[in-house]
Amino acid sequence: MPRLLAIVFAFSCATLVSGKAFAYLDPGTGSMILQGVIAGVALAWFTIKIYWYKLTSLFGKKPPESLLDDDVNTDGEA
Repeated sequence: MPRLLAIVFAFSCATLVSGKAFAYLDPGTGSMILQGVIAGVALAWFTIKIYWYKLTSLFGKKPPESLLDDDVNTDGEA
């Protein structure tokens, strides 16, 4: 554990002491960041949806047989 603490401390010091970086960010960087944010939101939504079904089934509500069936009424209408 002390070795890990030393590594974290060294990394922190190196990060805080670094000087100016004259870096170029091309226009593709913004779209990559936007794509990552959208993917993160979709992943969070899907994860919450999965655990919501597990939680509701714990309290007695019968979950749909498929995650795709939750948006379909019993009449077959969307």
